[in-house]
Amino acid sequence: MFDPNVPQSCPAHAQADHPKVPKQKVGILLANLGTPDNFDYWSMRRYLSEFLSDRRVIDYSPFLWQPLLQLIILTSRPFRSGANYKLIWNHDQGESPLMTITKDQTAKITDRMKERYGDDVMVDFCMRYGNPSTKSKVREMVRAGCTKILFFPLYPHYAGATSATANDQFFRALMDEKWQPIARVVEPYFEKPDYIEALAQSVERAYAAADTKPEILVCSYHGVPKRYLMQGDPYHCQCQKTTRLLKERLGWADTEIVTTFQSKFGPEEWLKPYTVEEVARLAKEDGKKNIAVIAPAFSADCIETLEEIKGEICESFEEAGGEHFTYIPCLNDDDAHIDALSALIQENLHGWLE
Repeated sequence: MFDPNVPQSCPAHAQADHPKVPKQKVGILLANLGTPDNFDYWSMRRYLSEFLSDRRVIDYSPFLWQPLLQLIILTSRPFRSGANYKLIWNHDQGESPLMTITKDQTAKITDRMKERYGDDVMVDFCMRYGNPSTKSKVREMVRAGCTKILFFPLYPHYAGATSATANDQFFRALMDEKWQPIARVVEPYFEKPDYIEALAQSVERAYAAADTKPEILVCSYHGVPKRYLMQGDPYHCQCQKTTRLLKERLGWADTEIVTTFQSKFGPEEWLKPYTVEEVARLAKEDGKKNIAVIAPAFSADCIETLEEIKGEICESFEEAGGEHFTYIPCLNDDDAHIDALSALIQENLHGWLE
């Protein structure tokens, strides 16, 4: 059950034949969406099959959806998606940018936590889809002596297709443990002042560095079907609030910032306005020749930001007559972002560690 490489001892007052156990500690498990292991066809197919088979992501009947997915979509989509991943791949480290950035975030948060709590904590990360899996990391923490785990989905905003499915996978992993650790989950942080401040600082830096000041900031959030909103998912409202709080922190007028949604998939209506259409409309109808785009819903740059925003969405703007397109990177491992995440972790550890 326990990792033999972790120092173990018998509990105080235990009988002589009691099995040895590791020193108890608290696990802090960060979670992000996931990444394929590589950009070749079979790596992409495995990843996309797991992702698109999640009922939180695609809630159509499996009897209708799975034949379409396995026999049609996954015969061609892995080639297209793999080509897009190849464009942004971290070839030096042999991994996607999301993996690299998540490792960097984890390393910095580990330093913060070790400085505050010493050896009483264990910090690691997992992916909802792909590797390292949630189950494998929960198992590692239990084997290392973690009797409590703080699970932190790295999504500022709650959505069934992000936060909820990450939580589902975490609790499924706990079901397999003989000695099940006590668990807590960090709530979404879309309105936390430290998060808003980190976003605002990133905007101010980008505007100060731009050769031509953007006329409007497009806050592009990952989209979901509009039906989810009507069924009670709070994601849309939380995104709107983040934009409003960012605008207020920057001291801007309503005309200087707009909320949009990207990454539409499938035939049904998704949350609007669609980013790819709105940036073209801003250029063609409103005459905005200089814009900036930020993606507040992503804690780390990934395929949706590095390829979709900097590629497809930028092209849509320029083809409609836009001239200067500024992409503002995600917060990634920026110190202000790490400070905000670390403060949330410490807040959620109250009563466990002080």
